[in-house]
Amino acid sequence: MKRLQLCVALAAAFGFAFSCAQAASFTYHGSLQDGGQPANGRYDLELTLYSKRQGGVVLAGPVTVAGVAVDDGNFATPVDFGPASLTSEGWVDVRVRAAGSGEFTALDDRSAVAPEGTCPGAWSLDGNAGIPSGSYLGTADNTEVYIKANGATAAKSGDNWTVSGEKSFVVEAGSADKIVVVADVDSAPGFFIVDATAPGLAIERLDWRDITRNVSRLSFKDVAAERLPLADGDSWSWIRDRLYLVLAAESAAGAEQVLDDAVAYAKERIAFGRPIGSYQAIKHDLAEVAGGNECATAGVQYAAWALSEGTADASKAAAVAQSYASEQYCAATARNIQVFGAIGFTWEMRNHLYYKRARANAELLGTPRELREQIVRILENEHKQAA
Repeated sequence: MKRLQLCVALAAAFGFAFSCAQAASFTYHGSLQDGGQPANGRYDLELTLYSKRQGGVVLAGPVTVAGVAVDDGNFATPVDFGPASLTSEGWVDVRVRAAGSGEFTALDDRSAVAPEGTCPGAWSLDGNAGIPSGSYLGTADNTEVYIKANGATAAKSGDNWTVSGEKSFVVEAGSADKIVVVADVDSAPGFFIVDATAPGLAIERLDWRDITRNVSRLSFKDVAAERLPLADGDSWSWIRDRLYLVLAAESAAGAEQVLDDAVAYAKERIAFGRPIGSYQAIKHDLAEVAGGNECATAGVQYAAWALSEGTADASKAAAVAQSYASEQYCAATARNIQVFGAIGFTWEMRNHLYYKRARANAELLGTPRELREQIVRILENEHKQAA
């Protein structure tokens, strides 16, 4: 019986399929206060997409969204930056003014647009006190910025669903039997299952840094799909945490393997009449890798326990595990190549395969630095709720 594989094409944010974006579009659900009171009327927004919360590279924009209707302080408006390249998330800088008049007022913070599909608490209603005009834009304490599942849309005809659009950088789509797709349904993400051999679905393999991992572009044209009835936009957080764990576990195991390879080679390679592993420089390097590997394994084990038990810190634990383990994997593979010396750089050796896998794992769902920023945001929200 053929083994069933599931490929999760979770491109919830900007066409994401675990990492890279093809277009930056989303529906901004936010709040606006004017003079300390909920705003009403129409306002213009000017948005710029950055790579970082502070500073960073301008990825797209500025884009002006004119005449946004605000009712009792709340609004929802589509924003389309067009093609943009992201590794995991973007930061939107917003300026606001009354519709058609005056200068735009700059805000002192940026709103995260992240692959998990939501951005809770980008700005709290009691923040941005230094804005001279007394007007500021932000998400209310319990309001989220919902990311449009750009790249694919779903349509319903009777009881049947179809999916159209495109997803890029989908991992292992070429070997999957079923594919889980996030598609836009009335400006909100919906989860759908499609057959990998369904008519209208084209799978094109892409060039990728990690040559051992199959990464593809998927094109959908009225592809028959089955909607997952219990899945919605909140499901991405559940899936994301477990993807963090899977990648972290692979990275921790990979780091152990390259350490074993380096130790074995250091015992065999003779220089100046003795194994190179007997030299202090090599011993200290390998000892540092061993210590880091132990921490990575401990982080993965705790995250696995926290997710299985549903503890309050499970999301944090998963993000910490992926952040640390992926960074440690990169460090371990780099040290491995150095221990092997010149031969470690050659195509014939497998060292480069581990190094490329480590680099890919560290970017698939956000870099270690970006994951730590996510952890900080979780801690800030917890502090606000406890205050």
